[in-house]
Amino acid sequence: MSKPKIGVFGLTGCGGCQLEILNLEDQLLDFINAVDIVHFTEAISEHSDTYEIALIEGSVSTKHDLERLEHIAKVAKIIIAIGACSCTGGLNCLKNLYGTEKAKELVYGDKKDWIDAIDTQPIDAYVKVDYYARGCPPNRFEIIDIVKSLIVGKNPEIPNYPVCIECKRLGNTCVYEFGITCMGPVARAGCNARCPSAISGCEACRGSIDDPNINAQKDLLTQYGLTVEDIMEGFNLYNACKIIEQKTK
Repeated sequence: MSKPKIGVFGLTGCGGCQLEILNLEDQLLDFINAVDIVHFTEAISEHSDTYEIALIEGSVSTKHDLERLEHIAKVAKIIIAIGACSCTGGLNCLKNLYGTEKAKELVYGDKKDWIDAIDTQPIDAYVKVDYYARGCPPNRFEIIDIVKSLIVGKNPEIPNYPVCIECKRLGNTCVYEFGITCMGPVARAGCNARCPSAISGCEACRGSIDDPNINAQKDLLTQYGLTVEDIMEGFNLYNACKIIEQKTK
């Protein structure tokens, strides 16, 4: 694929994932020269429906989101989900814990009927996603690596191992030693252990690895006098959609 046409889109989200592309600093010009950005409302005024690759931020949280997503999927040949909201539903999924109608009432009061909100879902609940650049925010260089790999016809190398491995590579002291809970044993790496390196527990903003060693997490919690229930609230922060799905099976 040579100089593909790219569209960058935002559904329900904060816009920060799109800004990560603009924060590429010295790599930004190289990226712009390698692709043809035809739709990117946070950066350019032009709009086009002739893109081959769609980078989509945000979750599907309204009927309008769903309509836009379905249109994008009809046009794009490749869809890349960027950020936690797009990949797992992210923070927006927390409203599903209350139920959409109750959440609308709590937030909008007697104006709730003006809102076309639906249960929040990641975009792959509705369309096929080809690649994921996970995280809150996503690793900006991972987004570029995915696009670069597609240009040269390679499969992007996306981590599917736990954050604990990155901590060990960096020589970090496990945050459990400081009395901090962490999802590192089951959370997907790729962030260079950003939070544990700052002595803060991983909240799994990149989601869980495909085949997490649940027993290892339980053993670690037992070692520090904790239970799974003690940390599930933190895991809900970015992965409520998945938790709800598992509970209803």
